[in-house]
Amino acid sequence: MRARRAFRQSWHYLLLAAAAAFFLMPVYVMLVTGLKPFAEVALPRMWHLPQQLSFDNFAAAFNVLSGNLFNSLLVAILGALGSAMLGSLNGYVLSKWRFRGSNFVFGAMLFGMFIPYQSVLIPLVRFMQEINLYGGLPGLILTHIVYGIPITTLIFRNYFATVPTEVVDSAQIDGAGVLGVYRYIMLPIAIPGFAVTIIWQFTQLWNDFLFAIALTEPRHWPVTVALQNLAGARVVEWNVQMAGALLAALPTVLVYIILGRYFLRGLMSGSLKG
Repeated sequence: MRARRAFRQSWHYLLLAAAAAFFLMPVYVMLVTGLKPFAEVALPRMWHLPQQLSFDNFAAAFNVLSGNLFNSLLVAILGALGSAMLGSLNGYVLSKWRFRGSNFVFGAMLFGMFIPYQSVLIPLVRFMQEINLYGGLPGLILTHIVYGIPITTLIFRNYFATVPTEVVDSAQIDGAGVLGVYRYIMLPIAIPGFAVTIIWQFTQLWNDFLFAIALTEPRHWPVTVALQNLAGARVVEWNVQMAGALLAALPTVLVYIILGRYFLRGLMSGSLKG
């Protein structure tokens, strides 16, 4: 019985390893291509290891993309924090301070999750031009904060719904108001919810391309848009392109490696329970 269980587990691990190897194949191609000098870059040698390691590709890509990496970092951090904070306030009010029409308001917010980006692009550009936020990072950050409110509200409403109402009643008896309950009771116990929302929003904002290219000028482009600048006018240096793509993907990978356990704890603690 024990041998059969061990055999079954070994098959599970083999299947997981095969699946991981399959999904990591593009990363392998990007890495080996990014480490090759341009003379070794050819389609028939795509899977071959580099005969001579060249880190100049990463240096060249970083020199071009350093400013854009900073733009992406600024947008992702401020946008994630802003949408998470507003979502926590909305979720707190909609879960613990019910009012007439609260279910309608919540449903209307959730409807924003299903609006395609493309359908609001033209009016969004016109609106940003009218309020003088078109072309820079503040307009892009504001857009992501607003577009992130539905999902963050959903996460925090479901999370705060698991908090016993007696806790809120006790705080009210002690004289705490609406904001007092949020600040001293809800906010400290919402750390797992913030972990989930911030990691989720950071990833979404870092990988955004459509809003970034539509709402910002070239000097304010995030890295996802600026990657196209690595292509030469006549010759595409694929080794530099692959190195730049790896640099662009590195922050989100690090976020999940470093903060992944907090993301899982937040999910397990009920922040996404319906």
